[in-house]
Amino acid sequence: MQAAAMDPAEEPPSMLWGLDPIFSAFARLYVRDILQMTESTQVPGIYFYNMHPIYKVDVLGTVVYKRERDDFFCYGVDDSTGVINCLCWKNDLLKEREDPSKTAGKQSDGAQGGFNPVAELKKLKEAQQKRCRLEIGELLRVRGSVKTSRQQREIMASTYYRVDDPVMAEQIAWMMEAPQLYRQCYDKPLQLQTNASSDSAVSSLSKAINIIKDFLKQKSVTRFRPYDVLDLLQPLISRQPQTADQEPVAGSSGCQQLRQLLKEALQVLQDEGVVYRRVKSQDEVYLVRNSREILNLSVISGL
Repeated sequence: MQAAAMDPAEEPPSMLWGLDPIFSAFARLYVRDILQMTESTQVPGIYFYNMHPIYKVDVLGTVVYKRERDDFFCYGVDDSTGVINCLCWKNDLLKEREDPSKTAGKQSDGAQGGFNPVAELKKLKEAQQKRCRLEIGELLRVRGSVKTSRQQREIMASTYYRVDDPVMAEQIAWMMEAPQLYRQCYDKPLQLQTNASSDSAVSSLSKAINIIKDFLKQKSVTRFRPYDVLDLLQPLISRQPQTADQEPVAGSSGCQQLRQLLKEALQVLQDEGVVYRRVKSQDEVYLVRNSREILNLSVISGL
């Protein structure tokens, strides 16, 4: 399969890929979508599904073919949407090959004493080997990075194991969860902005803090209640930009945003030591520290 390259003009900048939470997770995509993903022109080995940068996937499917080499297995995994080749490296247990004569000697020596630890250890290794060695028709779960080798898309497994699912409970749960992940995450196009929304929220909070500080300084206020400064922050809520897909802010929603902004600003001022509450009660009264008290607090915290 020829890996389709993405148009550089449409591809999001690589510095913004980390803003997408899917980029750091193992994406539970269908095999069909893994095979059809377009490859990045900026960084080889990164693929895009619906503008989401992806390089790690999580697949559950049935083994339809297998090839064994000295160091790895090649399993063909079918999840009913397609078949993908999974390269699974052998662990040290699968590579060990003991001398039959030595093993027989150890077993005969241990058999005289009743309990044979060598034989029990061998049984344990065989059980572990059996779990890592799959046959056609068994259920396999694979996690790993997506690669393109010899024009064929494949998964380089970092973790793989056989799934015992006699009543198909695991497969049913997987098939029910996958559509939800597609609706909530994968099928929603990624819209990476240069922190426009977060910068707006941070700037609104910093402006609110400065407005309250100016009010306390100009009016020489020694104590105040939240509703005394609530109206001062009203312009910050009405000036917040709205995107095209956002609905107009209702009155109740605007009031909630205003109260939340005031709450966050007062919390920052308390953390800075500018204001404080002597007694926590239903009647919120904030006391204002003078400049000398703030200086003393700064010196004490520095010590």
